[in-house]
Amino acid sequence: MGRGSLDGVEGDHRWIRVLPPVLLCAGLWGSAFPAIKTVYGLWEEAGIDAGPIEFWWFAGVRFVLAGTLLLIVAKRPVREFRATPKLRLLGFSLTQTFGQYLFFYLAIAVASGSLTGLLTATGSFWWMVLAPLMAGAPRPSGMQWVAIAIGGVGVTLATAAPGAGAGQPVLGATLMVLATGLGAVGLIQFGRMRETIGARAATGYSLLGGGLLLLIAGAPAFVEAGRLMTPGVMLLTLWLAVVSASAFGLWNHLSTKHPVPLLAGYRFLIPLAGMTESLLLLEGESAGWGLLAGAALVVGSLVMAQRVR
Repeated sequence: MGRGSLDGVEGDHRWIRVLPPVLLCAGLWGSAFPAIKTVYGLWEEAGIDAGPIEFWWFAGVRFVLAGTLLLIVAKRPVREFRATPKLRLLGFSLTQTFGQYLFFYLAIAVASGSLTGLLTATGSFWWMVLAPLMAGAPRPSGMQWVAIAIGGVGVTLATAAPGAGAGQPVLGATLMVLATGLGAVGLIQFGRMRETIGARAATGYSLLGGGLLLLIAGAPAFVEAGRLMTPGVMLLTLWLAVVSASAFGLWNHLSTKHPVPLLAGYRFLIPLAGMTESLLLLEGESAGWGLLAGAALVVGSLVMAQRVR
């Protein structure tokens, strides 16, 4: 199937054009989970009693860097900024970056990287529920509601028995579900700005604005910057900034070329990458039966929802 309309949604539907960049996004985003957990581990080894303030400050540094990188490579960021309604751009920044990562960084702190990585899949379920309400997308069919229910069972199983290094899985899962819900709202908001601003500029302003707000939320940590930013943490922060700039920019660019429901059908690769990379790279984490069974149900439900759309 080539460029055309699918369920009334215009864009390129060819899988060969969609799958390779989605795989790249999945690999980049997946690496963020072990990277962030590693930073938290480095602070613990250094005797730093880090909490939400430090987590948000660290996130703010990452996203300010990432947003600046994207705006540098954007084609006409100033012209696009002037042409775009400021309230929409602010809402995009508040949801995709500030709100989402306010919860995201707490979730990774209290639960395992593998569990939180898997639970990024809930963003697709949020999309199916919210897009009809906020963007006029087709309502979920009966079978899609079944798929959402199966995904919910999978999330419950994964949270119940996530394996070694799980931390506080229930709290972590709750925070991650809130984070992905705000991320889905952000993606819907971006769809309303596509006529006046490109993916790079929109994402750049979102990351920069949201990053500044996260820095404000973590402002008391500025006095600890010297202790927090060890050489190892600085290297990981730079990597995470590159991940954000490249993956977010590419994903939002894909949403201008391909139907967002089609992209949502491939989102199962992102939680798989996050879970797998965490299990491979983080010491002390191993998959419990619930995580494996839950992952199978979650991924299966996402594929099912896409097939019956």
